[in-house]
Amino acid sequence: MIPRTLFDADHELFRANVARLLDEHCVAHHERWEEQGQVDRDVWLKAGEQGMLCPTIPEEYGGAGTDFRYNAIVDEEVTRRGLSGIGWGLHSDIAAPYLVNYGSDELKQRYLPRMVSGELISAIAMTEPGAGSDLQGIKTTAVRDGDHYLVNGSKTFITNGYLADVVIVVVKTDPAAGAKGTSLILVEAGTPGFSKGHKLKKVGMKAQDTAELFFENVRVPRANLIGEENLGFMYLMQELPQERLSVALSAVSAAESVLAQTVAYVKERKAFGKPVAAFQNTQFKLAELDAELGALRVYIDRCIELHIAGRLDATTAAKAKLLATDLQCKLIDDCVQLHGGYGYMWEYPVARAWADARVQRIYAGTNEVMKLIIARELLA
Repeated sequence: MIPRTLFDADHELFRANVARLLDEHCVAHHERWEEQGQVDRDVWLKAGEQGMLCPTIPEEYGGAGTDFRYNAIVDEEVTRRGLSGIGWGLHSDIAAPYLVNYGSDELKQRYLPRMVSGELISAIAMTEPGAGSDLQGIKTTAVRDGDHYLVNGSKTFITNGYLADVVIVVVKTDPAAGAKGTSLILVEAGTPGFSKGHKLKKVGMKAQDTAELFFENVRVPRANLIGEENLGFMYLMQELPQERLSVALSAVSAAESVLAQTVAYVKERKAFGKPVAAFQNTQFKLAELDAELGALRVYIDRCIELHIAGRLDATTAAKAKLLATDLQCKLIDDCVQLHGGYGYMWEYPVARAWADARVQRIYAGTNEVMKLIIARELLA
C-alpha cells in the first residue's frame, strides 16, 4: 500500500486510544449485541469519556473542535473490527452537523454537550416507507399550531432509531412546494405521540438498532426547528457529501480488513495437498483486489483532504461512495469464495462482513442515484 500522509502523530495517538477502547469494551460483546439487536448504552458513555463522539463539535459546546480526520479515525477503527452495530458514525458524522451548522444557539447548548458525552444518542429520520432515496417524495408533515408544530407521518430504516434520545426529522412544512417545502425538526424521545416500532431484522448489521418511527399529532416546540422553515432540502444537500464520504471511508477500511484476513487464511488453509495461496488463481485474485483497493484508498484520502479544506463537492463525494461500496462488495464476495465453505459460516468474520457490506450500496442514496449525480454534471 502507498503510505498515507493524511495523519500526524497526534492523530495516531488518538487512533491508538480508539483501538484500545474498541478492543477492551466492544469486540468481545459484539456477538451478544447481534443477538439482542443493539449495543449496550454504556459503551456510548465510554466513548464520550474518551472524546470519540462528535469530535468536530466546537469547544464551547463540549466538543474538541477538531477536523473531520478524527471522525475518520473512529469510523476506520470501528469498521476494521467489523463492529457494525456501533452507530457512532451516524451520530457524529451525519446527525450532529445539522445542529452545529444550522441549529440555534439554544438548541446547541441544550443538546450538543450531551451528544458529545454519549448521554444522548441521536438519529436522523429521512427515509419513509414509500420514498426510499427520493427525499423530495417524503410525506411526513409538520403543521404550525401556535408556538408548536404538529408532526404526523412515519419513517423507516432509521439507524440508531431504537436507542435514539433525539431525532432530526425531515418533514414537509409546505407540502405544495415540493422540495422547497422541506424542513428539519428535532423531536425528543418520549414526546407524546412519538413511538418506535420493533427493531428491524436485517440481513446484516444485526447489532445495529434500526427501527421504524411513528408520529401521531406530536407537538414539538417551534424552537426545535433546525435552521429556517422550508430550507431543509438545501441543508440536506449541503450535508450529504460528508455522509457519503463517511460511508466511503468505512467501506475502504472494512475491505482492507477483510483482504488482510483472507491473505492470512489462504496461507494456512490447504487444498489438494498445498496451501490455497499456492494456486495461481488465488494469487491473481488477491493481486487484483490489492491493486484496486490501494488505488481507491488514495482517492478516498484525497477526498478527506478536500473535505477538510471545504472543497468536497457533491459529485466527487458521489464518486467516492459509488466506487468504494461497489469495490467493498466485490472484494468481500471474492474473499468469501477464497474461504470456501468456511466463508459462509457466521463464526468467520468474512461472512459477517459480506452480510454487513451489501447495504452500503443502498443507504446514503443508492448507487444508482450516485450515478445520476455524476452523469448530471458530466452531461451538463
